[in-house]
Amino acid sequence: MTRTRIKVCGITSVAEARSVIDAGVDAIGMIFAESSRKVDLETVLEISAIAPAWVTLVGVFVNPTSAAVENAHLHGLIPQFSGSEMPEFCEQAAGLRYLKVFHIQPDVQYHAVDFAELDAYAHATFMFDTSVGGKSGGTGVAFDWGVVKELSRMRPVIVAGGLTPENVGACVRHVRPFGVDVRSGVETNGVKDEAKVRAFVRAVREADAEA
Repeated sequence: MTRTRIKVCGITSVAEARSVIDAGVDAIGMIFAESSRKVDLETVLEISAIAPAWVTLVGVFVNPTSAAVENAHLHGLIPQFSGSEMPEFCEQAAGLRYLKVFHIQPDVQYHAVDFAELDAYAHATFMFDTSVGGKSGGTGVAFDWGVVKELSRMRPVIVAGGLTPENVGACVRHVRPFGVDVRSGVETNGVKDEAKVRAFVRAVREADAEA
């Protein structure tokens, strides 16, 4: 059975971290960029202290300094670059393991050549999110998953943007991605909803079982 990695982004407290870990997620995203869900270093350290070894901790950045990325590394976080970071910066600042977000324009027709630039990010796992109004993430809007279906057969792909417990199973069945990323799709009134997180995880695992 193929196991799709599940990443929940926008975790801001130990309580939220415990909740999503107990629900069975594989990775936690903590936002360092300007956002309503930006975390401070104290919270990061507290979450790092309670996270089991099998849960990957990800630091979400938008056009950061190399010093900020290095600091995240020191605290055991893998960087996720969600801005316009160039390949040279990502490779030098992050080293051998990082996520790079590619923003999909909903009204653009994509072809294989449009993804050729990704080869320069030699050590990246690519995450595809929807571009809405120039935002770097957290839009809650899905893109046409068919855009990355073929690419997912050639390299690890993480799908983000508008995923919910109701549609993530269809995404997994259609794309068979390496991973899926969710933020607002498992929130109620801006707070992580344990029931929604569990439903999201359940939907992914049910789709995995059909692989």
